[in-house]
Amino acid sequence: MNRLSQQTSPYLLQHANNPVDWYPWGEEALTKAKTENKPILVSIGYSACHWCHVMERECFEKEDIAAVMNQHFVCIKVDREERPDVDAVYMDAVQAMGVRGGWPLNVFLLPDSKPFYGVTYLPPQNWVQLLKSINDAYNKHYKELVDSADGFVRNMVASETEKYGLVNSVNPHSLEELDLMFEKLKEHFDTQKGGMDRAPKFPMPSIYKFLLRYYDISQNPEALAQLELSLNRIALGGIYDHAGGGWARYSVDDEWFIPHFEKMLYDNAQLLSIYAEAYSLTQNPLYSARIMETIHWLKNEMLSPDGGFYSALDADSEGIEGKYYIWTEEELKDTLGNDFEWFSKLYNISKRGNWEHGYNHLHLTNYADETAKAAGIFDEQFSERYQDALYRLSQRRETRIKPGLDDKILASWNGLLIKGLTDCYRALGDDAIRELAVQTADFIFNKMSADGKLWHSYKAGKPTITAFLEDYAAVIEAYAGLYQVTFNEAWLERASQLADYTIAQFYDETEGFFYFTDASGESLIARKKELFDNVIPASNSIMAHNLYILGKMLDREVYLNLSENMLSKMNKILIADVQWVTNWAALYCLKTVPTAEIAIVGEDADAMRKDFDRFFIPNKIVMGTKTSSDLPLLQNRSDMDAKTAVYVCYDKTCQLPVTTVEAALDQLASI
Repeated sequence: MNRLSQQTSPYLLQHANNPVDWYPWGEEALTKAKTENKPILVSIGYSACHWCHVMERECFEKEDIAAVMNQHFVCIKVDREERPDVDAVYMDAVQAMGVRGGWPLNVFLLPDSKPFYGVTYLPPQNWVQLLKSINDAYNKHYKELVDSADGFVRNMVASETEKYGLVNSVNPHSLEELDLMFEKLKEHFDTQKGGMDRAPKFPMPSIYKFLLRYYDISQNPEALAQLELSLNRIALGGIYDHAGGGWARYSVDDEWFIPHFEKMLYDNAQLLSIYAEAYSLTQNPLYSARIMETIHWLKNEMLSPDGGFYSALDADSEGIEGKYYIWTEEELKDTLGNDFEWFSKLYNISKRGNWEHGYNHLHLTNYADETAKAAGIFDEQFSERYQDALYRLSQRRETRIKPGLDDKILASWNGLLIKGLTDCYRALGDDAIRELAVQTADFIFNKMSADGKLWHSYKAGKPTITAFLEDYAAVIEAYAGLYQVTFNEAWLERASQLADYTIAQFYDETEGFFYFTDASGESLIARKKELFDNVIPASNSIMAHNLYILGKMLDREVYLNLSENMLSKMNKILIADVQWVTNWAALYCLKTVPTAEIAIVGEDADAMRKDFDRFFIPNKIVMGTKTSSDLPLLQNRSDMDAKTAVYVCYDKTCQLPVTTVEAALDQLASI
């Protein structure tokens, strides 16, 4: 076993038996490279990555290939989820080299950690040839490599303001600019199959978040149509696990048909939020069903005994991608018996398979009952028979070998999940969902926090790694959301404490954005800032949301000013190409019209809030107390003649208190 056997990361442990002399990222490996004057190979991946497994089997497990690696390089293995800072630095470098980023990411460094070449997956013969070519270049053309590496580093350390021409906008937030953003985004819509007009197809939660908020302001029917088309196809297609609940990471095609079968916590967390808001808006029962099924899967398969949620399920089992989720015709016949005939028509099952190698995958493009009607198999008992068939498939699957579990717990992804659960509770009103959110937040506070700071990762009863901006941003958002569904002021106080720490340790006053790494954390060759939204929104855009919401709730001008300055600097990119900054665009929506400040005071404050939260009002903050509170929005508020009162306010100016949700909604509508 190599040095990785002492690590806790499941991805690193997967490589602990490789003949490659792997080191974890750290001082020992970096010092060895300098002492022996050897180039460094940094190989970055994650435990649920299919092509990472392939490259390991083909290259890193082979004695002859490992011998070449060990002879000429100091080899370092990095879990990108455990060390997103290292991944971000070297991914940026590789993309600057003109290489399309992805994992496994293999980057070659000089002994001083400066990158000079990088690739993603390579088959064994190409990999060995590259190793020999790199070694030859290192020995014969060292100066050229140094010059090249210095150029990449200069690009990496260039300021974001300089790189993207970011300047404060002088224009006020306007619906006209929002319309421009929507029209720009619309150019990339797939209006037939949902999502964006490219393959593979990824669910992009921040795009749907923007569409929800833009529709709320504009009532543009095109925004709602694209939102519903996308969410329906994502909920019905093959990236959703029909038999067990939860979403896979993306579909490899443009039909939402065959997924890359890994299931990530961050996808499911964010999709819970989106489907919850969409349910509040549309009352579509498909959305509520997917919410409850996914929460059930999360509790059954992803919840640790300690109270946090694990990171991911692998794409592979028994060495085959998707083996756990796919079916031969015979397996389905054996499991479903007399129900096979109608089920096979519903899901287009065949002996040849609807996918490859005789395998079938469950996939719909329309609602199950509508598909059944079109196929002539619908009757009054269809819904009951359908759910029973899926249940039997889920039970049959339990006898199979399960995909590998990445059992590290990340503060950032758990923060996203807490937010998702609070949104689901608001939409559905199920107290068990709120309790699960509170339990998860208790875990973060008790197990992954110390002295007002966060840890990034937790495994085997121990937190490790100084937290990154993504952790603080997601947990602050979670705590602020949790306060608004519990009125427990401890969560708001904790959110504020973490925000203050983040400003002190991460904020760059020169540029007006937050660094990804803590000032007290490990220094790399570049200290990066994450500005662009991807499948997970940029940590800076989440922080800008947090500072706006907390600024409103706590009447903190410093928070509001920081948020406004950050958004203002992004205005140029918002107008030019909004698809990469849609979480920023969602914040722009909040600032285009006044944010509703809802204060609920009285014995029935929680019940009143629960009733109020059923409605889709994304641009609001909600605060409340049974008795009294020193929080700014609640000071000097009282119930009315022993009846719980609702105060509807905008910009610190309140309407007369009312005692029913209907009256409060009327006040909102009239402003």
